Amino acid sequence: MDFINANQLSLILICFAAGGVLTALLFRRHVPPRAWKMADLMWICLGGFGALTAVVAGVYAEDNSRLARQIDVAYAASREFDRDAARFRLAHCEVPHPSPVFRPAIRDLCDKVEFLSASTAANAALPLFVAITERAEPLRGLDLGFGRRGAGDGMRMRLPDEAEILHFAPRDARTDAAVALLREAPSVTGIAAEFQVLAQSYERLIDEVMALREEWQVLQDNSLILTVQVLALCLVAFAAPFRLGKSFSDILTAPRA
Repeated sequence: MDFINANQLSLILICFAAGGVLTALLFRRHVPPRAWKMADLMWICLGGFGALTAVVAGVYAEDNSRLARQIDVAYAASREFDRDAARFRLAHCEVPHPSPVFRPAIRDLCDKVEFLSASTAANAALPLFVAITERAEPLRGLDLGFGRRGAGDGMRMRLPDEAEILHFAPRDARTDAAVALLREAPSVTGIAAEFQVLAQSYERLIDEVMALREEWQVLQDNSLILTVQVLALCLVAFAAPFRLGKSFSDILTAPRA
């Protein structure tokens, strides 16, 4: 299937050429009009099949485009979380707090933010995000050489295993205790609030990545429609010369006025 998707234009041209050769042979043998009528019927049937697969493939492409936009949004949210986490570490973790009472609590929150930031940085390098942020090359799918990357490959990104999606629990007993301690003092309650916002953002981000992974799995399970579409186009290309041959036959056999 990968070979078909990677060489779709070449295969379509080959099928069209094969149909053209057979049409020329029919002309040389002077087949009866009934043969051209059968060729016309074949063209109609294959054309209907091609139109049906084109509609289904269009729905698949639309779902894929919608998911790609959602992945873009999730990727942007991941980058925004990384910036907020870096800002938190720069503001509260680089220099020890003046009060020794709050230093252990702040350090616990800084350690947790460090883990969360590391997981989002690792997830941003997953194929789910890397493939969607690659810049497509115009007309890449029109390459005539065999073994090249086809236009359909952009819809078939390698899905990462669930184990590859790195995530941590944003809250635990230590962070809850640290937040409770910091909220008691007005001078450091802002640190607790910032951490809580980061934790909530991280939870939403991980949930969104997991949901995107499930939606992408559905698209992967139905990616066979891309191959079926190419095969349908090949059949239509094969039948097109016969339809042209029938038209020429009707013109040549039509009685002159």
